[in-house]
Amino acid sequence: MSKLYLRFLQLTRALEASKKSTKEVDLTAMLLLNEIAVMHLDAKPLTVTEAMGLKRVASPATIHRKLDELREAGLVDLVFEGKNRRTKYLVPTKLANAYFDKLSESMLRAGEY
Repeated sequence: MSKLYLRFLQLTRALEASKKSTKEVDLTAMLLLNEIAVMHLDAKPLTVTEAMGLKRVASPATIHRKLDELREAGLVDLVFEGKNRRTKYLVPTKLANAYFDKLSESMLRAGEY
């Protein structure tokens, strides 16, 4: 069973090496992207303030920097909902979704191994 997970890691490493967008961000930023994507999937998009409170990911100052990195890499957008223009929600971009699609394909391929 461990070979399945290790194969997945092997395929993921190859994916990471080939994608420019994910090369520009480190592991902490990718953990933050995962949190943003899961909350968005649950229809509970994170605000910037809520993201800064994710102490299990990093300190607020580090999260602020990582949000900038994710935005610059084109993996996260800030959007407004309704008439409130002060609250910004973090959502994964099409590029981030394409990355998650590739990870999903890697999971399937690992299962075929």
